[in-house]
This record gives sequence, structure tokens and C-alpha cells, in this order.
Amino acid sequence: MTNTQVTLVQIDNYGPWTVTPEPRREADLQTMQSRLYADISQFVGNRDGYTFFTRFDNMIAVTNGLTMADHELLQESVGNRYPVTLSLGVATGTSPVQALSDATTVVQDAGSAQDEDRRECLEGRTIDDPHRTDDDVQIAHFDVVDATGQYTDELNAFDSFIQIEQGYAELMRHMRHAHDSLSFFVGGDNVIVVCPDLESDDYEEAIGHVETAVDVELQVGVGRGSSAHDAGFAAKHALEVCRADGTRVELA
Repeated sequence: MTNTQVTLVQIDNYGPWTVTPEPRREADLQTMQSRLYADISQFVGNRDGYTFFTRFDNMIAVTNGLTMADHELLQESVGNRYPVTLSLGVATGTSPVQALSDATTVVQDAGSAQDEDRRECLEGRTIDDPHRTDDDVQIAHFDVVDATGQYTDELNAFDSFIQIEQGYAELMRHMRHAHDSLSFFVGGDNVIVVCPDLESDDYEEAIGHVETAVDVELQVGVGRGSSAHDAGFAAKHALEVCRADGTRVELA
């Protein structure tokens, strides 16, 4: 059984800030968002977690192993170096979707995302070390079969992007509704999925669904671990077995 710890990262009052006292330059906003994501990703990654940018003003992290004190330090670090602050909701669950739902609720209960009085909310709970196990996190690392040969070397860059994004969007929807999983595009043709306790047949079914729906072929390596890093690294190695052996699903 998995026990995923999920943190919702939400920038406080970001929408109004971007247009106060007048609309800010889009290039400046994009630069700040990307730097903020990079800093959060590095902070969480140094503690064996994963962070995904989603909409940039909202980010989702898998934070097994991080304490509430770690989350406080993240807020302090960002508050000292950026013109915006972060509110964080932390929750755990056997389903990543349920954990994220609970993390979202505690942030929403503290105030609206555009509430000028909500600042650096930190609510929720983490998994204490005595209750952590080596199987708490399941990560699936999907990629497109021969993406370079099928798309990158055959189509223009934007049409390749469309094809990859279609596969990602269909996988994201299907894994969310059929398997209570959270899927995140991480560049190239790669999608990382945070999963509950799924089996090989579940991944075979997902791959078949995407191929039927949007004609994109996927392969996946799956790993388990006490942290996102441990599970994700095992998944990467399993995906390499897929590439070497021509298989579609490999569980580490």
C-alpha cells in the first residue's frame, strides 16, 4: 500500500499582484515564475522530493521525508528573496489524488488565492519517520516509443509538440479518473505519474487506452521507494529496460 505525502504550493495573491499598480511585463513574470519553480524544485529535490510546475502559480510536490519545519524553511527562503509569498498545504494518503484534494482543502480554508490578507499559510500533516516504509511512493515514468524517429526528426517542432501533448493530455485524464493518479509533463516526451498501488495490468490498460484514443505509443517504467527520488530513480532504470528490450511495461 502506498502512502504519498503531497504538498500544494500556491503563490499568495498572485493574480492581483501581477496587475498592481499596473500590469507587469509578461517576460518579467515568466522569468520570475521559472526561477521560483527552479528554486522550489531544488529545495524539495535536495530532500529527495519531486516538484511539478503545473500552472506555475500553483505547484504540486511529492514531499515524503520533508517535515513541517522543512516547509517553514521553504516559505522563509522564498519570502526573503522574492516579491511574493507561498502558502502550503500538506496531506497524506494511499491515493495521491486524495492527498492532493486534502492539501488543497486546507489551503482553501485559510483563504482565497486572491485574498490579500492570506500570507504564508502552512497547514496539514506529514508522515512521521516511524510510519514511513520503503514502499510509500510509486512513480511511473512514461515516454513515447521512438519519439525522435516518429516526431522530432519527421515533423516541425510545433507539430511534434502537439503530438506529444496529445499523448500527455490523454494519459493525464485517464490516469486521474481511472487510477487516482497524478500525471505531470516533465519535458521532451516524458511524463511522470504519481500512483497509488497499481499493478502491471493497470499500466498495460493505460497504454492501450492512449494508443486507441490519440494514436500515441507509450512505454513505462515503474518504481517504488520511501521517497519520490528513490521511486523515480527505480522507475528510470525500469524504463531503460523497456527501451533496451522493446517491452512496454517494466516494474522495478
